[in-house]
Amino acid sequence: MRPQRVTVVQADVPAGSVDAVLDVLSVTDFTPTAWEDIERGSCRVELFLDDPAMAEIAIAAIVAAGEVFGLELVPVVATLEAEEWAESWKRFFKVERVSPRVVVRPVWEEYQAAQGEVVIDIEPGLSFGTGRHETTRSCLQFLDKIAAEQSGATLLDMGCGSGILAICGAKLGFSDVCGFDNDPDAVVIAAENSALNGVTVEFFHADLNSNKRSARIVVANILGPVLIEHAAVIAAAVEREAGGGLVISGILDTQYADVVAAFSPYGLVEHESIKDGEWRSGWLVIR
Repeated sequence: MRPQRVTVVQADVPAGSVDAVLDVLSVTDFTPTAWEDIERGSCRVELFLDDPAMAEIAIAAIVAAGEVFGLELVPVVATLEAEEWAESWKRFFKVERVSPRVVVRPVWEEYQAAQGEVVIDIEPGLSFGTGRHETTRSCLQFLDKIAAEQSGATLLDMGCGSGILAICGAKLGFSDVCGFDNDPDAVVIAAENSALNGVTVEFFHADLNSNKRSARIVVANILGPVLIEHAAVIAAAVEREAGGGLVISGILDTQYADVVAAFSPYGLVEHESIKDGEWRSGWLVIR
């Protein structure tokens, strides 16, 4: 059950530093989000907490992340009603086409799908991917392209978050789609989003080391250093058959070459990459 009240720790961050700060916070115990407030002309990083007692730790995490880049961030703590928090998304989240066939639609927005379009309906949650971030968008673009070439291939989403990638895969025609996350709340929300979209996707609680599932197509939108550290277990999840491969994302462009090199010993080589902003994502195939 989602909490009725949500504690949020937030700080204004220069627009040019938002992605870097998010990158640091993503390896903490928190799930960071960021907003660009068009009206105020500023950006804000937020950490949503189920337990208000974690506020001081969250404040320290934001301050430390800023210090890495020479920023003196000043976090503040606020408490929102669940309804107020959900309403806040509506200012920023609109219908968006993210690939030739894929459109992401928040449930409060009207949209008439054209023939051949795949529309993903999303409802906000504490673990939430909308397709707006560059890394998620690149993964959706790869899935659209791969599905056109390999209809019916099995799909595994490692670190599923809101489930948007796995849900998209199911709608694009992948089979036996499943995904896992090390955050139990994310698994619950992913299942809710799957039901909202009328697709069957198995979501389960696991981490990279405990996962035992495999698929022809694996998606890992995590972080560059984590991909490098766990390259062996991630690569092992890719089934060794014709057409098998791995979509990697969550990688700063400066880290990308090292991440690709980490998978080479396991028979996965780059076929294509997408650069979006300061992030680069890749489609690796079995050599």
